Amino acid sequence: MDQTVIDIGGRLIGQGHKALLVAEVAQAHDGSLGLAHSYIEAAARAGVDAVKFQTHIAAAESTLDEQFRVKFSYQDDTRYDYWRRMEFTPAQWRGLAQHCRDQGLLFLSSPFSLPAAELLEELEVQAWKLASGELGHRPLLEFMAATGKPVILSSGLSGWPELERVVAFFRGRGCPLALLQCTTAYPVPLEQVGLNLMEEMGRRFGAPAGLSDHSGSLFPALAALARGAAILEVHITYDRQMFGPDAAASLTPAELSLLAQARDAFFTLAAPLDKDALAADKAPLRAQFGRSLALIQDRPAGHRLSAGDLTLKKPGGGIPHEDMARLIGKRLARPVEDRRLLRWEDIED
Repeated sequence: MDQTVIDIGGRLIGQGHKALLVAEVAQAHDGSLGLAHSYIEAAARAGVDAVKFQTHIAAAESTLDEQFRVKFSYQDDTRYDYWRRMEFTPAQWRGLAQHCRDQGLLFLSSPFSLPAAELLEELEVQAWKLASGELGHRPLLEFMAATGKPVILSSGLSGWPELERVVAFFRGRGCPLALLQCTTAYPVPLEQVGLNLMEEMGRRFGAPAGLSDHSGSLFPALAALARGAAILEVHITYDRQMFGPDAAASLTPAELSLLAQARDAFFTLAAPLDKDALAADKAPLRAQFGRSLALIQDRPAGHRLSAGDLTLKKPGGGIPHEDMARLIGKRLARPVEDRRLLRWEDIED
């Protein structure tokens, strides 16, 4: 089964199609429902295709034994407390999903527990985003696969053997699949972005491949576009000085807007051209920019032309250089100025 192009919510993704641009809100809302909605508006104005959240249900996902990757929070005593503060109610999630759809955006969210996936399924999410740390979460994978929906798989914590197993798992159940190269660091140094791995994923698995970037720089996403990324996922923040674990690894709305413009421009630039058809279309310009035979200086009627009399001047469309030999030894039928092109009627028969 050919899966080099997949359909997510009516958008074709893969070779020959515009890259899907996803604004990752993640925890940038810091538990504020209003801020979460405002990011949807900002992402829509920037011109992205999708907004992605993370759906956390602390009691189903975590324990008090989970440690902070980086202790950034002044108000959460434990990582479990932080996840609780990041929760929204099912009704609030429904409002976020509807807001995305009202803005013409795909609503996506990474579930981090089976209850979170069940909630997203009730909200009719159109594709699954499988986070890097969840590839070994078999009950979650089984639930996703049972829906038959497309799966966007991040690879930041996996080597090739695990990726091969997970790809085979979803494909064995008929799920369309896309893969994202991802380096789990916030922010990730440019030398660790791994664009070669994005390309290798596309070759190995015959699937749309893209980049989930955490660099906080436009450059990786632009380079990924130039190398054929099918999907770009970048974090969004109003300012990289804002509070939160992902702010330094995010792009601002203005940068996201520039990325969306670049994505559209790169897609247009990739349109194939026929060289001969293009040349035929530009024939009038060829005449304008071309050259024709003219005199180096004014000559009187009866002057016998020599090679030393002739030069090439703009525009084209007059006597071409290829006919120069036919003029040598001919006499001028009338005076000719050097300020205009030679014409055949200037030459005696």
